[in-house]
Amino acid sequence: MSNIINNIVVALKGFAMGAANVIPGVSGGTIALLTGIFNELIDSLNAIMSISTWKLLIQGNFKEFWKTINGTFLLWLAIGVIISVFSLAKLMEYVLAHHPVQTWAFFFGLIVVSAIFLLCDIKEWKGLDVIWLVLGVALGAFICLMSPTETTSDLWFIAVCGAIAICTMILPGISGSFILVLFGKYEYIMKAVSELNIPVLLVFALGCVIGIVAFSKFLHWLIGKYEKQTLLVLIGFTIGALVKVWPWADKAAYEAANLLNGQPSGTLHIGGAVAWALIGAGMVLAMELLTRKKKS
Repeated sequence: MSNIINNIVVALKGFAMGAANVIPGVSGGTIALLTGIFNELIDSLNAIMSISTWKLLIQGNFKEFWKTINGTFLLWLAIGVIISVFSLAKLMEYVLAHHPVQTWAFFFGLIVVSAIFLLCDIKEWKGLDVIWLVLGVALGAFICLMSPTETTSDLWFIAVCGAIAICTMILPGISGSFILVLFGKYEYIMKAVSELNIPVLLVFALGCVIGIVAFSKFLHWLIGKYEKQTLLVLIGFTIGALVKVWPWADKAAYEAANLLNGQPSGTLHIGGAVAWALIGAGMVLAMELLTRKKKS
């Protein structure tokens, strides 16, 4: 009975991670850290990437293979994540179509406050640290300003999006869905999930697998050896890329929503944007306070 309860708890943590990864600005890795499963998740992923682990499976020792990769933990975590993503996709598709300004304002508040807390956690600042941060900001802003509003929907690009997004989804503070926003494919993937577009989902999933295989060991090494520098560049990148999440960046989207909702053309919804930005900021603040309480 206790094993069943433990599995359900892991699935609920996976559900929270899935919900976080659906929202640009909130990282599934942050939720994993908050709920105390981050190290277990990283260790399990590293075990999957080990050649010696797969030798166990080839030799027919499935029980030892399953134990080595912490299979029960990963299975229930994956169940929670999948249920969460598929249940929230339609909601995200709806709010982005009907309330884009308020939705992006919510994400904007999430990202800004997340970045502030991450910067506050950096200890013993040095001159070179500021350079790494500025480099990240410049890189994020450059990529956003240079990237086209519309990107290709060819399957090869969907696979690339999956490969890069999955790597950021497991990092605390970095949102995989924000990477999809940056690549102009967030709404496209959410629509594919809500409509069960199997070809797109399979290619995206394949990209995720390739990304984990190709980059998880490298990311683990990079964070272990250059944790501070990596984090500063990633935080800076997120700050610089805020130009992509500015609530009024896509005039066509909010004008289409005004028409859809029967509202006058040119309505900016400033009050709603401020309110939802504060709600997003408040959510991050609550998570941060919970994290600090858990650590203490």
